[in-house]
Amino acid sequence: MLQWVGRCLLVMALAGATLTVIGDGNRVSFYHQDLRWRPCSPEQVSSPGVECADVVVPLDYQEPDGRTITVAISRAKATDPARRRGILLSNPGGPGAGGLDSLSLLGDVLSPEVRARYDLIGIDPRGVGASDAPEPCGWPVPEMIRSAGLDAAGFDHEVALAADMAAACLDGDVAKLRRLTTRNTARDMDVVRSVLGEEKINFFGLSYGTYLGAVFTQMFPHRSDRIVLDSAIDPDRYWTGMVQDWGPADEAALDDWANWVALRDEHYHLGDTAPRVRRTVEDLTRRAANQPILVEGYPVDDHLLPFLLHTLLRSYRLNDVLAESVRELANAAEGRPTHSDESGLRDLLEALQAGENYALAVIACGDVGAPTDPEWYRHAVARTRAAQPVFGAMANNIQPCAFWPRPVEPPTVVRNSVPALILQATGDPRTPYPGGVRLHQKMTGSRLVTLRDVRIHLTFRPGLSACVSDAINGYFADGTLPETDIVCAADQPPQ
Repeated sequence: MLQWVGRCLLVMALAGATLTVIGDGNRVSFYHQDLRWRPCSPEQVSSPGVECADVVVPLDYQEPDGRTITVAISRAKATDPARRRGILLSNPGGPGAGGLDSLSLLGDVLSPEVRARYDLIGIDPRGVGASDAPEPCGWPVPEMIRSAGLDAAGFDHEVALAADMAAACLDGDVAKLRRLTTRNTARDMDVVRSVLGEEKINFFGLSYGTYLGAVFTQMFPHRSDRIVLDSAIDPDRYWTGMVQDWGPADEAALDDWANWVALRDEHYHLGDTAPRVRRTVEDLTRRAANQPILVEGYPVDDHLLPFLLHTLLRSYRLNDVLAESVRELANAAEGRPTHSDESGLRDLLEALQAGENYALAVIACGDVGAPTDPEWYRHAVARTRAAQPVFGAMANNIQPCAFWPRPVEPPTVVRNSVPALILQATGDPRTPYPGGVRLHQKMTGSRLVTLRDVRIHLTFRPGLSACVSDAINGYFADGTLPETDIVCAADQPPQ
């Protein structure tokens, strides 16, 4: 009976209870570990003076005596130890992005006062980077976010490709892959909290990191201190619905960019009105469908081109890079030379070929079930083609998640009153503004900071908005949320 009670208590603790767990024999005490800190390698962390360590966690929190994995963390200590008040964890987005280099991520934007008072803790989420990442799946393409193309044959190709991509991943360590989820990462964060001797965590989540942060507040409200969520996701629409929301948001972003380019036609020669610039882009998509456009040896077809545009539309600060990229594609389509010593398009294509983004699929597909009938996606693509001629076939395309096993546990329903600061730009095409509003409504203790009239993803950037920066740094420094929601402007209007 005592053994049975002990096992139940251990399971309760690992599931999120505040109970302290003491190891028994060979049983690992996850919440009490002696970490072996070491200097981080330059490959992992670019900032000097940052320490790294590995935290042991259960692969499956329902089987704490089973397999274990390690989660890599980093620590940049508070600059004024006498005034230190705790730890500040962060996640840069994804899912599937590594987060060890938190000092490089936040060091330029956090105020000296905040840096003085917090140890910055970076984490590679389970299964990512240095945290027991599985072997690559061996995909024939590097990215699962693709367009269905312009015709039925293109969609049929995508169905077969998505099925093959899922099968390639699931041919490996399925038990491990299916437990690389956001809920388990939230549990890992709570283990990290305990191992570092803290009662609560402070958290800064960006993009997908806002979903992780919201899930943590729901699972561990009593362990949540000062929570900041920049460019938020509506948790009820993650993952398939969130991707569908990219369609209209990207089309609006394309129109915004086209207006900017048209005013500079003497330089870019892509069209002297916004409709003509858009027509140039749509014509390129059709040409890429007929024959892939070769850019310095890299083929760009109608399945890839919308994703490239989507990537570069995320910020008005990339307007020139996107314009030069479209001009480079237009030249390549006409057989004209495209070589340039500084090519944003070439850099992006090289980055895509550097390695497959399988962690995105593993985490997203493991978090939330997706529709499994290919016809569901075919109809969604057809329904959006007219209103979303460039991006509808990407935002509604089938993905490997359609062929993934059902998640091992249901997704988290976020409804709580944990205090949080949520930041959202009205022109964000990656995490559109309505998603931040809906998360704000579901976290009733939160305040919403709106950055108006700016097309940008992630609002906490050097030189963008002192109003936004003051709100974030002020909250981390004194713990006081604004009395009401606030609206901020960029320090300089986008040019």
